[in-house]
Amino acid sequence: MKTPARLLPLVEEGLVDEVVRQLMSGKEAVVYVVRCGEDVRCAKVYKEANKRSFRQAVQYTEGRRVKNSRRARAMEKGSRYGRQEQEQAWQHAEVDALRRLAAAGVRVPTPYNFLEGVLLMELITDANGHAAPRLNDLEPSAAQALAWHRMLIMQVVRMLCAGLVHGDLSEYNVLVGADGPVIIDLPQAVDAAGNNSAAFMLLRDVGNLTAWFGRYAPELLATDYGREIWAIYQSGKLHPEIALTGRFERSEQPADVQSLMREIDEVIKEEAARQRYKQALEQ
Repeated sequence: MKTPARLLPLVEEGLVDEVVRQLMSGKEAVVYVVRCGEDVRCAKVYKEANKRSFRQAVQYTEGRRVKNSRRARAMEKGSRYGRQEQEQAWQHAEVDALRRLAAAGVRVPTPYNFLEGVLLMELITDANGHAAPRLNDLEPSAAQALAWHRMLIMQVVRMLCAGLVHGDLSEYNVLVGADGPVIIDLPQAVDAAGNNSAAFMLLRDVGNLTAWFGRYAPELLATDYGREIWAIYQSGKLHPEIALTGRFERSEQPADVQSLMREIDEVIKEEAARQRYKQALEQ
């Protein structure tokens, strides 16, 4: 096929030899199958911000650090330059997450290169060497549903041990390769310790998986892996090989409201001090 304009820089740099075909077009990117020497890989071309249906909500970007202070200030102000930097940071977030998770042993595509808004990465294939289907396109048996659900729950645990929560995990961003499920689409991944919505997102991720697999293995609908995982994480005892039960017992002890209010007051004071310091720098 004719090489799309966005892929020309990779061809010129010798990273891609041939664009074979378009694989899919999603809410945030178009993915192509490409040939790189003797290897077949995929190239994820990120859509421009105004053409995406998935938005960079503060809920996702909270807690992400920008090393360059000038870029950080521009992103806070929302200037044109700041929006450009924010867009680059959003794209780089997936590259960073893939590298971090691959190093932690999470089943994600291996990233190879990132250039001009295009991520070159491993093409996940099925047993016949064809591009792997999405989980949503399959109808597993009850036994297969239980096995795949278990595999994915343990991948969620391994991700959390690496400090990340997917944030948008569902049957639509899981590929089923020759060796089982592989998690994809991570630009919105959130920092588990630095994002106040991390717990909510983890519960939603696990809930999405449980609801889908529960169609084929209804016994999964009675489980509560999300709250169990988060409770163990908060206790500092979570590790990749943790034995989970799928059960969670809620504490009946009354909440310490006074302590919570003191913590909230301290956070408000710290934020006010940060804003005063920021205004002083801008004057």
